[in-house]
Amino acid sequence: MDSLKTGLTIRPASEKDIPVLLSFIKKIAAYEKLSNEVKTTESDLKNSLFGEKPSAEAVIAALQNKPVGFAVYFHNFSTFMGKPGLYLEDLYVDEEHRGRGFGKAMLLYLARLAKDRNCARFEWSVLDWNEPAIRFYKNLGAAPMNEWTVFRVAGDALDKLAGLSGRHETPGHG
Repeated sequence: MDSLKTGLTIRPASEKDIPVLLSFIKKIAAYEKLSNEVKTTESDLKNSLFGEKPSAEAVIAALQNKPVGFAVYFHNFSTFMGKPGLYLEDLYVDEEHRGRGFGKAMLLYLARLAKDRNCARFEWSVLDWNEPAIRFYKNLGAAPMNEWTVFRVAGDALDKLAGLSGRHETPGHG
């Protein structure tokens, strides 16, 4: 658990935090104007974050034991470095608590975690229009990867690419 002079603590999320995590996910989606894309449920979060084979992890930032922010992250891998990386999926601080260093504190916590886990890099994406976040990240020394374009396949397009259009089976379970 990280404790700062501000009274903020940062700790790994636990299963009891699932309702708080879902609330933060809905808040960040609203901020990003993507509320219509939130499909996750408490059950999904339980399976993905705390199930038999977790695919991501989360931390909670709390001020006097009241959650004020969260971050969700997972490991990726750099073939060029031959080491894992830490990818930040989401970071959010409640609006009334912004500007107090809480977002920076979570990023520092995760940067230390990345170093502790022998990660070669720590990276994330930011929406092009989110100028406050872009300035914030640049001030921390993060560099935009402008030569890279993110591609995504999801929903029906993913089903089609996987050859599962109209079928409900997984590879190897035909």
